[in-house]
Amino acid sequence: MRYAPHELIVAPGRKRPELWRLVVGLVTAWLLAMLLVRGLSALASLVMSEEGYTRLAVSVELGASPSGVIALLVLMGCLGVGAMLAAELIQKRRASSLFGPRRLAVWQFWTVLKALALLQIIVFVLPSGEHVEFEAGLDLRPWIFLLPLTFVALLLQTGAEEVLFRGYLQSQMAARFSHPLIWLTVPSALFAVGHYAPEYYGANAWLVTVWSFVFGLAAADLTARSGTLGPAIALHLVNNFMAIAVTSIQGDMSGLALWVYPFDPSDTSALRGLLPLDLMLIAVSWLAARVALRL
Repeated sequence: MRYAPHELIVAPGRKRPELWRLVVGLVTAWLLAMLLVRGLSALASLVMSEEGYTRLAVSVELGASPSGVIALLVLMGCLGVGAMLAAELIQKRRASSLFGPRRLAVWQFWTVLKALALLQIIVFVLPSGEHVEFEAGLDLRPWIFLLPLTFVALLLQTGAEEVLFRGYLQSQMAARFSHPLIWLTVPSALFAVGHYAPEYYGANAWLVTVWSFVFGLAAADLTARSGTLGPAIALHLVNNFMAIAVTSIQGDMSGLALWVYPFDPSDTSALRGLLPLDLMLIAVSWLAARVALRL
């Protein structure tokens, strides 16, 4: 069966599959993540000058500087810590079980990462029908200097979201409900709701939400087919690296971007023209990941 490997990540959750435990676990994960964020913020305020901490807090909120984007990505990683602690406390399962078998997950991660990186390079250098004049973002030298830190911060952020939505929520729902339609769509829908931001995207907020739902389905399907979080984290990492560190929309966490689109999220028509292309790229990336892993 195509989803038989999913049992590798679902089986540890079958000991305590009750739905109420999952609800309590999600609330616990959120509260623990918020406590960790507050703790890290308090620690930063102690070791930094008042002026420096204020500048960092503002840059995190705006996402317009490299330090602000990196700090925000690291703080988002707290969601993954919260989910792992919730799994240990509420479902009494090992946090490592949310990733699947370690060696298999690592191998699948690197295999898919290399395949999708090659795909993105091909797509980026190929001529397209519509030429976009990018604006300069971060200078090349600091961009290269920050690249290792950027990669680690993005790995924390994307890994945390995959641990929460696919590793924890999806596997526990699959432990409770047998039909894939439930455990594929519900976590993906919640993932999409988390990206609904009408105050930022305006009339396009629902399109961004649909995009997020489709992305969630692709990551959920890869997780179920592979039995680990490796492919989903690689898919998420490459996607976010391109959107945050290579070509970013103005103001949309653009502080680390090498190039910036000549519009911001308030430009309804420009963003609406970009999202369908991104959806197509998600589909091609999903297929490339499957081909790379022969799933």
